[in-house]
Amino acid sequence: MEIQHSSVARTPVNSIVVQRRSKSKSYRLSYRSCLGAASRLCLTPALTARRLNTSRRAPKSHNINEKVKVEQLTLLVKKEWQLSYVTPLYLFRHTQLKSYSRQLSAFIAAERQQGLAVEVDGGQSSFRVSLSVVEGMVEADSDAETVLIQIHSKPLFARQDEPQKSLWSGWLTCINGNPDYLLSLPKDFVCLPLFGCHGPESLTTVVKSWFQQTFDCCFGQLEVSHTSLQWLLALWTNCHAETSIQHLKMIWTIPAAPPLQVAYAVDPQDAWELWSTVRKDQQEEEARETIDLEEVMRFIQGLKGHFYRHFRLDLSAGNLNQVSTGLGSAKYNGRIKISNSRYMITTLTLLTECALLKMPI
Repeated sequence: MEIQHSSVARTPVNSIVVQRRSKSKSYRLSYRSCLGAASRLCLTPALTARRLNTSRRAPKSHNINEKVKVEQLTLLVKKEWQLSYVTPLYLFRHTQLKSYSRQLSAFIAAERQQGLAVEVDGGQSSFRVSLSVVEGMVEADSDAETVLIQIHSKPLFARQDEPQKSLWSGWLTCINGNPDYLLSLPKDFVCLPLFGCHGPESLTTVVKSWFQQTFDCCFGQLEVSHTSLQWLLALWTNCHAETSIQHLKMIWTIPAAPPLQVAYAVDPQDAWELWSTVRKDQQEEEARETIDLEEVMRFIQGLKGHFYRHFRLDLSAGNLNQVSTGLGSAKYNGRIKISNSRYMITTLTLLTECALLKMPI
């Protein structure tokens, strides 16, 4: 299903002209975005404390279905996304999404003509791009609206009534971003630091290239670190009383020759009882509204201790590479899946923080 953003913004006739840049110029642009953008953005004190928060709000169920369109929400959940970070977009305007849709469509067609864009199934006649606002996901006044990107195509010999095929999808978001940093940005910049994509890598490359050339930004790989995975494990387990996490699975990598990979599954009720024990010291209601890093570490230590008692293998020597529950999954290589929309905001808040910390500027 195609989603178009309704906008009254006037689109200049020449806005869809695709201007090809040489590889050297494109390289210089990306290099400047990564290393030289500080002169344009100006460094701020907000960038000096580059560490994950040591305290977070305890996750609460959000009935996001009441705020976000069902068709958009369906696209976001139960699909594995590859994450990247994105530096602030220069002169990006949410009111120009229809124009951007045409520009990106023309850019893909030009790249394809040069043999650079993906040939999906070998018989796709044309690409149709749609950029739209995902209304209802903004959590803070300083957050920019989430943008959904979809690329469709129709087979060369398709019937007239045959629906278009979804080839690629992606999104740019900022959920509960650091307000000090966001408010310090010059007015011509929009910060949507977290990028997720699903589809052929060749199309991902073309989409990123268009964004870099159009908005003078830079993309980079975003891993979900060992510490962030532990946070997700605790945050999701905390939801069990409200919404069953169904299972709790981890994959640890132990340094050995060759490296040892350990799959560790815990009964969800056992995980909840351990977490409840860790949390029992929080007597005051206000204190229970937050979760501290110390609690997360005690929870992880309890899981490690249980494993050691049974298998005499100390997981402390290794790294957590993957976590999975009925609410979602995350991997160190930056692949995430959100399986329950009610806790999407909690997950994206943590990942937004990770993206902002990873940015080189």
